[in-house]
Amino acid sequence: MDINHTHKFKDLTAQVVWDTIQNPDVLKAVLPGCKVFEEAGEEKYEAVLGINMGPIKGEFTADVEQVDKEEPNSYRLLVKAKGKPGEINANARMILEETDSGTELTCTADVAATGLLATIGQRMIGGVAKVILGQFFKDIEKLAKEAQ
Repeated sequence: MDINHTHKFKDLTAQVVWDTIQNPDVLKAVLPGCKVFEEAGEEKYEAVLGINMGPIKGEFTADVEQVDKEEPNSYRLLVKAKGKPGEINANARMILEETDSGTELTCTADVAATGLLATIGQRMIGGVAKVILGQFFKDIEKLAKEAQ
């Protein structure tokens, strides 16, 4: 399943957005239901997230890795998450592009789900993912502006 999301960070440079989304403390603060976000190696993290959106409920443990980093323009995010509702494997490409009004971040993700998550269907998972991504990037933008 493909998930695409774009967020416009008004009046923020690509470097400021990059620095904010690379900060583990910021990520722990803005990831929905995040209980744990700890470094597990170079560019690798372990996370515990509590998700409660519609039929998708439960705690997920996740391995998160950042690869192919080209500061401040792009990186790939590899996520493997497991929980009672099933498993999610995601490969997301994040591209930051400066515009006249700030920075546009485009997230293009390939997501595979198993268990209850797979039976719910792509439309439901895609909708939940867009809500989570939208809130995540709004919170990132707020923290980035506060840090300036």
